[in-house]
Amino acid sequence: MFDSREKIALFIDGANLYATSRSLGFDIDYRKLLVFFQKKGYLLRANYYTAIIEDQEYSSIRPLIDWLDYNGYKVVTKPAKEFTDASGRRKIKGNMDIELAIDALELTEFVDHYVIFSGDGDFRSLVEALQRRGRKVTVVSTMSSQPPMIADDLRRQADHFVDLMTLRADVGRELSERPPRRLETQEPADDDL
Repeated sequence: MFDSREKIALFIDGANLYATSRSLGFDIDYRKLLVFFQKKGYLLRANYYTAIIEDQEYSSIRPLIDWLDYNGYKVVTKPAKEFTDASGRRKIKGNMDIELAIDALELTEFVDHYVIFSGDGDFRSLVEALQRRGRKVTVVSTMSSQPPMIADDLRRQADHFVDLMTLRADVGRELSERPPRRLETQEPADDDL
């Protein structure tokens, strides 16, 4: 599936990957994830996309974003939008699909093999557009959860589908392996993320 001569780019839908790994009972070790794909070919880019709530004094995702930013990932964020639905419940919306798609299309002359970490069916058109430009696309999500976390049309469109469960030993860590929380005033240690 991977050729060692390929230039590879990772495009990670952060919220989707988090939900997928949680449904499978483990966390992603982002250091191991980089090392795993560096062994598959020339890792040109590793992009991580997530929306953040700006008005919060402390965000639980902030330490992860900071660590990724300093350790080989390009982090792309935008403010999440907060609204109240018809039932009066507070909802937060932060879709990063368009940012991920534009960044992927802008790199087509440099990337041979795209690895998209998402099961969102909205990415089917992106996968098709990349393939029309002669690029190989692998989608990483899961069929192992109930219900499956990948849209059927996205899985069918991709050149390759990798079930995240098969990567667990290579890129995962057990939920219990999480290091204890540090004081918020301290920077996260390398092994915290």
